[in-house]
Amino acid sequence: MSAPERIPPRSVTTAELLTHGELTVRGQIRDASNAVLYCTVARDGEETACVYKPVRGERPLWDFPDGTLAQREVAAYEVSEATGWGLVPPTVLREGPYGEGMVQQWIEAAPGSELLALVDAEEPGPGWKAVALAEVGDGRTALLVHADDERLRRLAVLDAVLNNADRKGGHLLPAAEDRLYGIDHGVTFNTENKLRTLLWGWAGEPLTGEAVDVLEGLREALGADGALAARLAELITPAELDATRARVGSLLATGTHPEPSGEWPAIPWPPV
Repeated sequence: MSAPERIPPRSVTTAELLTHGELTVRGQIRDASNAVLYCTVARDGEETACVYKPVRGERPLWDFPDGTLAQREVAAYEVSEATGWGLVPPTVLREGPYGEGMVQQWIEAAPGSELLALVDAEEPGPGWKAVALAEVGDGRTALLVHADDERLRRLAVLDAVLNNADRKGGHLLPAAEDRLYGIDHGVTFNTENKLRTLLWGWAGEPLTGEAVDVLEGLREALGADGALAARLAELITPAELDATRARVGSLLATGTHPEPSGEWPAIPWPPV
């Protein structure tokens, strides 16, 4: 009788590792406004570095209900995955050493990728998009620009859907294999227009055909029977879910990237 065929062990997915792995705190990231812990998570011989943001370490905000930032981070990941662009690192909600919190895969930033710059010019050069004039000291100003990069443009569309109130330069992570990730999505999904970002370079310009297709897919996924709507209903309020649907509908109706409303500071502070 021949020996039974050996079935190789199934590899653990990143989501399973983050959700069910043993979470060990290795240190604290001290320049963050909320409690951010650097950790490792291990299961079945697999291990990865991650960030753990416990709910109990969130600072109260006047315009976001207490204890909801972790859920918003996870909701942002779910929307990112629904776009197919994979712009947010794998993110889950789970229990940890300091209670429930958001756990997100740690992304090592790749060196040498310049996405933002200050230039002593009135117009951006080739390959760059203008954002705004910035004071640089001694009464001098410089033009803040970002790269005319399709990855950033996708992120600008995602931020418009999420109503991201805090897209800073430090929240942009160019990674290996020409990937780009956005992180820190705790202040998203507000029912009021709070879009605040450094990625205004395409404001008022037509959306790409790819973006329109992605938004059409999001509109379907956010429908009453959509899988994304069901998942977001576990993480944000019904009013916030309705507002997300409305933002997608508005982007499709105008066919353009949004412009600053004038009712809310357009650029986060500090910008980086």
